[in-house]
Amino acid sequence: MTVDEVMELAPVIPVLVVENVADALPIARALVAGGLRALEVTLRTHAALDVMREMAKIDGAIVGAGTVCNPHQLDVALEAGAQFIVSPGLTETLGRAALESGIPYLPGVATAGDIMRGMDLGLNCFKFFPAETSGGLPALRALAAPFFEANFCPTGGITEATAPDWLAQPFVKCVGGSWVVPKGRVDSAKVELLARAASGLRQK
Repeated sequence: MTVDEVMELAPVIPVLVVENVADALPIARALVAGGLRALEVTLRTHAALDVMREMAKIDGAIVGAGTVCNPHQLDVALEAGAQFIVSPGLTETLGRAALESGIPYLPGVATAGDIMRGMDLGLNCFKFFPAETSGGLPALRALAAPFFEANFCPTGGITEATAPDWLAQPFVKCVGGSWVVPKGRVDSAKVELLARAASGLRQK
Protein backbone atom coordinates (compact mmCIF):
# COMPACT_ATOMS: atom_id res chain seq x y z
CA MET A 1 0.00 0.00 0.00
CA THR A 2 1.26 3.49 -0.87
CA VAL A 3 0.81 6.61 1.24
CA ASP A 4 -1.63 7.88 -1.41
CA GLU A 5 -3.74 4.76 -0.93
CA VAL A 6 -3.68 5.17 2.85
CA MET A 7 -4.88 8.78 2.47
CA GLU A 8 -7.67 7.69 0.14
CA LEU A 9 -9.12 5.05 2.48
CA ALA A 10 -11.43 7.59 4.14
CA PRO A 11 -11.83 11.36 4.47
CA VAL A 12 -10.63 11.23 8.09
CA ILE A 13 -7.67 9.47 9.69
CA PRO A 14 -8.38 9.15 13.42
CA VAL A 15 -5.47 10.43 15.52
CA LEU A 16 -5.48 8.16 18.55
CA VAL A 17 -3.89 8.66 21.97
CA VAL A 18 -4.70 5.43 23.81
CA GLU A 19 -3.52 4.95 27.38
CA ASN A 20 -5.06 1.55 28.07
CA VAL A 21 -4.37 -1.52 25.92
CA ALA A 22 -7.79 -2.90 26.89
CA ASP A 23 -9.38 -0.05 24.93
CA ALA A 24 -7.58 -0.93 21.69
CA LEU A 25 -9.94 -3.58 20.32
CA PRO A 26 -13.22 -1.75 21.12
CA ILE A 27 -11.91 1.47 19.58
CA ALA A 28 -10.57 -0.21 16.44
CA ARG A 29 -13.68 -2.32 16.00
CA ALA A 30 -15.95 0.73 16.28
CA LEU A 31 -13.86 2.86 13.92
CA VAL A 32 -13.65 0.20 11.22
CA ALA A 33 -17.37 -0.55 11.56
CA GLY A 34 -17.98 3.16 11.04
CA GLY A 35 -15.92 3.21 7.85
CA LEU A 36 -12.57 4.55 9.10
CA ARG A 37 -9.89 1.98 8.31
CA ALA A 38 -6.63 3.94 8.56
CA LEU A 39 -5.89 4.27 12.27
CA GLU A 40 -3.01 6.45 13.46
CA VAL A 41 -1.85 5.36 16.90
CA THR A 42 0.38 8.09 18.26
CA LEU A 43 3.53 7.10 20.14
CA ARG A 44 2.57 9.37 23.02
CA THR A 45 1.82 6.68 25.58
CA HIS A 46 3.69 3.70 27.00
CA ALA A 47 0.90 1.47 25.70
CA ALA A 48 1.08 2.66 22.08
CA LEU A 49 3.02 -0.25 20.57
CA ASP A 50 0.82 -2.87 22.24
CA VAL A 51 -2.26 -0.88 21.20
CA MET A 52 -1.09 -1.08 17.59
CA ARG A 53 -0.62 -4.83 17.83
CA GLU A 54 -4.11 -5.28 19.26
CA MET A 55 -5.80 -3.01 16.73
CA ALA A 56 -4.17 -4.89 13.86
CA LYS A 57 -6.24 -7.94 14.86
CA ILE A 58 -9.40 -6.24 13.57
CA ASP A 59 -10.24 -7.21 9.99
CA GLY A 60 -9.98 -4.22 7.69
CA ALA A 61 -7.89 -2.07 10.03
CA ILE A 62 -4.81 -0.43 8.55
CA VAL A 63 -2.82 0.52 11.63
CA GLY A 64 -0.06 3.11 11.54
CA ALA A 65 2.21 4.84 14.01
CA GLY A 66 2.03 8.57 14.58
CA THR A 67 4.36 10.98 16.41
CA VAL A 68 7.38 9.14 14.99
CA CYS A 69 10.28 11.56 15.53
CA ASN A 70 13.47 9.63 14.81
CA PRO A 71 14.83 6.44 13.19
CA HIS A 72 14.74 4.51 16.49
CA GLN A 73 11.01 5.16 16.88
CA LEU A 74 10.58 4.20 13.24
CA ASP A 75 12.29 0.87 13.92
CA VAL A 76 10.20 0.02 16.98
CA ALA A 77 7.01 1.00 15.13
CA LEU A 78 7.94 -1.28 12.23
CA GLU A 79 8.68 -4.11 14.68
CA ALA A 80 5.21 -3.59 16.15
CA GLY A 81 3.69 -4.04 12.68
CA ALA A 82 2.99 -0.45 11.66
CA GLN A 83 1.56 -0.28 8.14
CA PHE A 84 2.23 3.43 7.70
CA ILE A 85 4.19 6.12 9.53
CA VAL A 86 3.25 9.70 10.41
CA SER A 87 5.68 12.24 11.86
CA PRO A 88 5.00 15.70 13.34
CA GLY A 89 7.83 17.22 11.31
CA LEU A 90 10.36 16.33 8.64
CA THR A 91 14.09 15.79 9.02
CA GLU A 92 16.39 14.39 6.37
CA THR A 93 17.53 11.66 8.79
CA LEU A 94 14.04 10.35 9.49
CA GLY A 95 12.87 10.94 5.92
CA ARG A 96 15.67 8.85 4.44
CA ALA A 97 15.22 6.09 7.01
CA ALA A 98 11.49 5.92 6.30
CA LEU A 99 12.02 5.83 2.55
CA GLU A 100 14.67 3.12 2.87
CA SER A 101 12.27 1.01 4.94
CA GLY A 102 9.65 1.16 2.19
CA ILE A 103 6.87 2.06 4.66
CA PRO A 104 4.20 4.54 3.50
CA TYR A 105 5.36 7.79 5.10
CA LEU A 106 3.42 10.97 5.84
CA PRO A 107 5.72 13.67 7.25
CA GLY A 108 4.55 16.82 8.96
CA VAL A 109 5.17 20.19 7.30
CA ALA A 110 4.27 23.76 8.20
CA THR A 111 6.40 25.89 5.88
CA ALA A 112 7.54 26.14 2.27
CA GLY A 113 11.00 25.03 3.37
CA ASP A 114 9.55 21.88 4.93
CA ILE A 115 7.75 20.99 1.71
CA MET A 116 10.84 21.67 -0.41
CA ARG A 117 12.90 19.42 1.88
CA GLY A 118 10.33 16.67 1.44
CA MET A 119 10.20 17.06 -2.31
CA ASP A 120 13.99 16.86 -2.43
CA LEU A 121 13.55 13.41 -0.87
CA GLY A 122 10.99 12.47 -3.52
CA LEU A 123 7.90 12.91 -1.31
CA ASN A 124 4.67 14.57 -2.44
CA CYS A 125 2.23 13.74 0.36
CA PHE A 126 2.43 15.70 3.59
CA LYS A 127 0.68 16.26 6.90
CA PHE A 128 0.04 19.99 7.39
CA PHE A 129 0.64 20.31 11.13
CA PRO A 130 -0.40 21.88 13.41
CA ALA A 131 -3.03 22.99 10.92
CA GLU A 132 -5.04 25.62 12.78
CA THR A 133 -2.17 27.27 14.64
CA SER A 134 0.01 27.30 11.50
CA GLY A 135 -2.36 29.70 9.79
CA GLY A 136 -5.28 27.43 9.06
CA LEU A 137 -6.83 27.01 5.63
CA PRO A 138 -5.59 30.37 4.25
CA ALA A 139 -2.00 29.33 4.99
CA LEU A 140 -2.39 25.93 3.35
CA ARG A 141 -4.02 27.49 0.28
CA ALA A 142 -1.01 29.80 -0.03
CA LEU A 143 1.45 26.93 0.36
CA ALA A 144 -0.39 24.61 -2.01
CA ALA A 145 -0.28 27.10 -4.89
CA PRO A 146 3.45 26.87 -5.69
CA PHE A 147 3.58 23.21 -4.71
CA PHE A 148 0.75 22.12 -6.99
CA GLU A 149 2.00 18.52 -7.14
CA ALA A 150 1.68 18.07 -3.38
CA ASN A 151 -1.25 16.56 -1.49
CA PHE A 152 -2.00 17.21 2.15
CA CYS A 153 -3.59 15.74 5.27
CA PRO A 154 -4.19 18.72 7.58
CA THR A 155 -4.07 17.73 11.25
CA GLY A 156 -4.28 19.71 14.48
CA GLY A 157 -7.30 21.59 15.72
CA ILE A 158 -9.64 20.29 13.01
CA THR A 159 -13.16 19.45 14.15
CA GLU A 160 -16.20 17.73 12.73
CA ALA A 161 -17.58 21.19 11.95
CA THR A 162 -14.49 22.51 10.16
CA ALA A 163 -13.39 19.32 8.38
CA PRO A 164 -15.68 19.86 5.34
CA ASP A 165 -14.01 23.21 4.59
CA TRP A 166 -10.61 21.54 4.47
CA LEU A 167 -11.86 18.54 2.49
CA ALA A 168 -13.37 20.85 -0.13
CA GLN A 169 -9.86 21.80 -1.27
CA PRO A 170 -8.52 19.81 -4.26
CA PHE A 171 -5.09 19.47 -2.63
CA VAL A 172 -6.51 17.94 0.59
CA LYS A 173 -6.90 14.16 0.39
CA CYS A 174 -8.00 13.64 3.98
CA VAL A 175 -7.78 15.23 7.41
CA GLY A 176 -6.49 13.95 10.72
CA GLY A 177 -8.94 14.17 13.57
CA SER A 178 -9.12 13.23 17.23
CA TRP A 179 -12.80 14.08 17.67
CA VAL A 180 -13.97 10.63 16.54
CA VAL A 181 -12.69 9.10 19.79
CA PRO A 182 -13.60 11.47 22.64
CA LYS A 183 -11.43 11.47 25.74
CA GLY A 184 -12.51 9.45 28.74
CA ARG A 185 -14.26 6.11 29.01
CA VAL A 186 -14.65 4.43 25.62
CA ASP A 187 -18.23 4.44 24.35
CA SER A 188 -18.09 2.10 21.36
CA ALA A 189 -21.54 3.03 20.07
CA LYS A 190 -20.67 6.72 20.13
CA VAL A 191 -17.31 6.14 18.46
CA GLU A 192 -18.97 4.14 15.67
CA LEU A 193 -21.56 6.88 15.21
CA LEU A 194 -18.88 9.57 14.99
CA ALA A 195 -16.86 7.40 12.62
CA ARG A 196 -19.86 6.93 10.32
CA ALA A 197 -20.39 10.68 10.21
CA ALA A 198 -16.69 11.25 9.51
CA SER A 199 -16.53 8.61 6.79
CA GLY A 200 -19.51 10.30 5.14
CA LEU A 201 -17.56 13.52 4.63
CA ARG A 202 -16.52 13.86 1.02
CA GLN A 203 -14.68 16.36 -1.06
CA LYS A 204 -16.93 18.60 -3.13
